[in-house]
Amino acid sequence: MDYSNLIKRLRGKLILSQTELANLLGVSFSSVNRWENGKHEPTIKIKRKLNELFLKYKIIVEREG
Repeated sequence: MDYSNLIKRLRGKLILSQTELANLLGVSFSSVNRWENGKHEPTIKIKRKLNELFLKYKIIVEREG
């Protein structure tokens, strides 16, 4: 799964900056930036938090392809 695009889309739908999303997840701005740029992938713990945000805000992300 391409988390860089998912995270960008989540931020876009929630109208959040990278810093704001980082604060929601309890991580640094640079972590969010590296995920979005595809340099690193979030940990399982952060993936769960991201999933909770998707569910909380009823965000549906369609798969490409």
